[in-house]
Amino acid sequence: MESQILSGQLPIGTRLPPERELAASMQISRSVVNEGVIALAEKGFLDIRQRQGIFIADYRKEGTMDTFLSIVNYNGGVLRKEEIRSILELRIALDTLAIDLGSKDITDEELLELRSLTEAIGRASCAQDAAESAFDFHHHLALFSGNSLLPLIFRSFKSLTCTLWLRFCALYGIPALYENTNELCTMIEERNFKGAGDYLKRSLSESIDGHREIYY
Repeated sequence: MESQILSGQLPIGTRLPPERELAASMQISRSVVNEGVIALAEKGFLDIRQRQGIFIADYRKEGTMDTFLSIVNYNGGVLRKEEIRSILELRIALDTLAIDLGSKDITDEELLELRSLTEAIGRASCAQDAAESAFDFHHHLALFSGNSLLPLIFRSFKSLTCTLWLRFCALYGIPALYENTNELCTMIEERNFKGAGDYLKRSLSESIDGHREIYY
């Protein structure tokens, strides 16, 4: 049913048959149908209206991160241009906020951790290791911000951000990823937080519509 919704076979606003009819047509128990309906509603695909029925919801308005992952998986795991742009724009917002908040209290020990993760990118023998270290670097930035939600939000789309770093490495090489991270880390070490935020925006903007685009 999720695939039918994403493909447009079940258009937004369509009213579904009652659960007992769905169970009969799918040859499964009504309890299984009920669980599936609830799961799809939580993802924003279905709208359950009391005494009216179950309707196909506008999942782009009602969905969650799970909805986004379902869209990506429906496309065979390949991110489309719109999705890549959305992730990078969100990264700009989250990472610059992490830098801004972290600038108030970041310690020398935390700076050493960021440097260690930066150098791990440079030593990486494969793109997967480089992508993992890049994620760890930015996740630590979120941790050092002091905001309890930032690292959780960042971690919730780890697989997507790592996919983009893998794409970046495939196009421009691990040294280019190291160069970007090293420049950012150096500015943070020098406590040039405004410069770090501006550099991060420029770097990610280049991947959106500059000379280092990472679209498929």
